[in-house]
Amino acid sequence: MSSSPNRIVATVFGAVYLLVGLLGFAVTGGVGFIATEGGLLLGIFAVNPLHNIAHLLIGAALLVAGLANARAAKGVNTTVGAVYLLLGIVGFFLVGTAANILALNTADHFLHLASAVVLLGVGLGTERNVPRTAAV
Repeated sequence: MSSSPNRIVATVFGAVYLLVGLLGFAVTGGVGFIATEGGLLLGIFAVNPLHNIAHLLIGAALLVAGLANARAAKGVNTTVGAVYLLLGIVGFFLVGTAANILALNTADHFLHLASAVVLLGVGLGTERNVPRTAAV
């Protein structure tokens, strides 16, 4: 793997999100698939099985992109960062409602916002000469 900032961040974040997704299943026994309140990962982050699967999918996308090339990593970092920014903001309004199908809590919102800052910062701020998509 090259020293591309996008590849490094995508690979590290991908591995961490895969691990978080797997560990989440240890605390979601008996929790409904889309329960609005979940088990607590590390005693602070609420998760349910759907939330765990989302972490696994996001982690896999980041890891595969990070291992592939800088362009793929840049695109996935930017996309996942944008999704996490949106989720971090909207999440505050979902808590306590039936729409909270990921069992989000306040700690989750701040972690999603922090992830968004790093992923978007690297995706948009580094390697500007690497296009996000191939030319048609």
